[in-house]
Amino acid sequence: MTTVDLTNCDREPIHIPGSVQPHGCMIVCDAEAVTIRRHSSNASAFLGLGEFELVGRRLEEVLGGPVVHEMRNALARSGVPSRAGLMPRYRLPALDREFDISIHAFKGNAIIEFEESVPAGPSSPLEFARTLVGRLSDVTNPAQLIKNAARLLRAVLQYDRVMIYQFAPDGSGKVVSEAKRPDLESFMGQHFPASDIPQQARQLYLLNPIRVVSDSSGERFPIMPVLDAAGEPLDLSYAHLRSVSPIHCEYLRNMGVSASMSVSIIVDGALWGLIACHHYSPRSLSMNRRIAAEIFGEFFALQLGALTQKQMLLAAEKARDFLNGLLSSAAHVTDASSFLGQHLAEFRNLVESDGVGVWVNGEWRSEGSAPPAAFAEELAAFAGSVCDGRIWATTSLGEALPAARAYADAFAGMLAIPLSQLPRDYLFFFRKELVHTIEWGGDPNKTYATGPHGDRLTPRQSFAVWKETVAGHSKIWTPVERELAESARRTLIEVVLRQSELLADERNKAEIRQKMLNQELNHRVKNILALIKSIVAHPLAEGATIEAYVTSLKGRIEALAIAHDQAMRASGSLLDLVNAEASPYRTSGGTITVRGPSVSLDARAFSVVALVIHELITNAAKYGALSVKTGELMVDWSANAGGDCEIVWRERGGPPVAPPSRQGFGSILIDRSIPYDLGGRSDLSFEPEGVTAKLCIPAKFVRWTEDAAFPEEPPVPVKGKPGRPLEGGRVLLVEDQFIIAMDCEDMLATLGASQMEVCANVSEALSFLGRTVPDLAILDVNLGSETSEPIGNRLRELGVPFLFATGYDDLAILGVAEAMTLRKPYNLASLEAALRRLPGVA
Repeated sequence: MTTVDLTNCDREPIHIPGSVQPHGCMIVCDAEAVTIRRHSSNASAFLGLGEFELVGRRLEEVLGGPVVHEMRNALARSGVPSRAGLMPRYRLPALDREFDISIHAFKGNAIIEFEESVPAGPSSPLEFARTLVGRLSDVTNPAQLIKNAARLLRAVLQYDRVMIYQFAPDGSGKVVSEAKRPDLESFMGQHFPASDIPQQARQLYLLNPIRVVSDSSGERFPIMPVLDAAGEPLDLSYAHLRSVSPIHCEYLRNMGVSASMSVSIIVDGALWGLIACHHYSPRSLSMNRRIAAEIFGEFFALQLGALTQKQMLLAAEKARDFLNGLLSSAAHVTDASSFLGQHLAEFRNLVESDGVGVWVNGEWRSEGSAPPAAFAEELAAFAGSVCDGRIWATTSLGEALPAARAYADAFAGMLAIPLSQLPRDYLFFFRKELVHTIEWGGDPNKTYATGPHGDRLTPRQSFAVWKETVAGHSKIWTPVERELAESARRTLIEVVLRQSELLADERNKAEIRQKMLNQELNHRVKNILALIKSIVAHPLAEGATIEAYVTSLKGRIEALAIAHDQAMRASGSLLDLVNAEASPYRTSGGTITVRGPSVSLDARAFSVVALVIHELITNAAKYGALSVKTGELMVDWSANAGGDCEIVWRERGGPPVAPPSRQGFGSILIDRSIPYDLGGRSDLSFEPEGVTAKLCIPAKFVRWTEDAAFPEEPPVPVKGKPGRPLEGGRVLLVEDQFIIAMDCEDMLATLGASQMEVCANVSEALSFLGRTVPDLAILDVNLGSETSEPIGNRLRELGVPFLFATGYDDLAILGVAEAMTLRKPYNLASLEAALRRLPGVA
């Protein structure tokens, strides 16, 4: 018996299957879309062309001149094969039928795909995309984004199950979010081996981010002829109708799945994961929804990257006070080993760990659960072989360094921070062993005998949960913890360098500090890109096309990136610099007014002023005028008699101001950098009504042009925070419109509800009430072909207060007994008011 495993899937040429799926047909022409070279075997029947040979005929003969003219225009618009030209709901005059048509050019062929149009329904592709994007634009952290995305996509796309699937570094995946039909088992938290998605499939997910499988048991229609004149098969890497690998179809059938759709999540050019949709009966996705899903996938990836970076920024800001204080106290340190040893306990608060140790100049100091001094030299030598000037981390040091297994009772994981570019000095964090259980969707190590499709086409057949106990590993080191470690590395390198700075001349010391300041500026400006989510909230004008929407969205993102790049240039406009720093806060804080004539700073002055402005506006957003909606920031500049640029920074209307108890890194930077580096002046005063800063840039660094005035941005109102009358309560919500139910769930959570059960019909609700008695209920009156009257009667018997949510003025029209009502459409305020009228609600 031949034994194989799923890595054999990596040999299957899935980009050249030689056939298409049954929900459409394909015609392949030369690159100019003139002569037909190939077609799917169902093309004539699908398009109603009659029984005649298509290959070799001119496309205009078959479809007509006007149609082909529009196809060529669409092909010209597509530009790249991953962005096919689209012709949704296009009526072929000769056939008097509408088709969704897409066309793209690849490897010298024009590939035309036809699908029969379905009724457009109430939404256009743009409306779908705006619904999806708009619902997630206010999410504040990656976990919430991932959770809400699955629920929202299921509501819009109507698949039985929608999952967010994240890849691990080893290629395996985990279901991190799920929205499903109530009767289906949950895959949430389950792991799936890397072999479930072969390498060539992952490459196609990067090239073509949308993949639809309409019927896992459906017929495959071959491409005719199979080979061209050069003996090559047709490459369908970018084709939507590309037929599905037999092994993947069998894989889906083993799971009971009849149809699927996936959207690639690509972050920083790498495949982060997939949005995977399953349906348990055959189903094809219309072009409208497919386009919306593709746009949503791109937005989701951008939002995920931005929120992850913002999370790192928040953690870094929390640690910055500690690191700045450490740097200040190290001003005259000559013994780095002793100095760092005194602060080891504080480092454990910086990065969560069970122990910490430092190896400097051949001396070992440790705190908590850490290796003994006898092992420190070998550990430092090992770190020198793997770090290469960068941080290095592992969850199982014993696997990389067998000698460490002797100390397995003390630690399992290690994070090493080099303190110099030479393999010499290190700070170590240690974590103890964490024994845990991983739930796999089937045995990841299981192998299988040869199946009906040969030794390379036999997928896993069992998807029962298989549990694996993992020992000898610590808790993983997260990206945020690695970022904190990188911040610590930069600060500690400065501490070590200061030992030599005390013996070096002032010129060398200034160059080193300037380098560190430039790195700090670069780090802070990049982090501001986490605010990218705000730019997607501005809708397009009515009637705009999908192409215009995508172009606009990308243009806004690129514009924000360009603004920050300008702030990093060696020289530039003072106006551009202030606006680049102020733009993220114009819609989140108080009013910002910027006035002054056009002026440019040279390379040296620009970098110094950029640091000062960044510190001032960051402090204003954290503690000053921009931390409240009523605050006002005014930035003015002008030329004095000597041609110097005098900048006045005034904050008013913010919290009361008092001088700080000590000078931190930022205050020192504002106070000293301009006088020290430019020979100018910097006066910072902490008046009770607000901070005032007066900066003077000497004329030799300044170039004045024409005068200009700049209007102020209007303030943005702040919404009030509602009460929490449902604190800790359990609520039954009966609503057959998923989007409305999802909104109501969010409102109920805001009002304090801790548990919510959502039912779409009478039978589901009565079944729930047979098991559980809620604290209150909200019932949609009209549930399609039935009303919620039986549910209301049962709630009265149980003594549970409830509201009827309805758009009807008279409930008697529907044959429903009178009860307290909540008029649709409702918002958070009207929902809270109605709930407070119910007996027993606070």
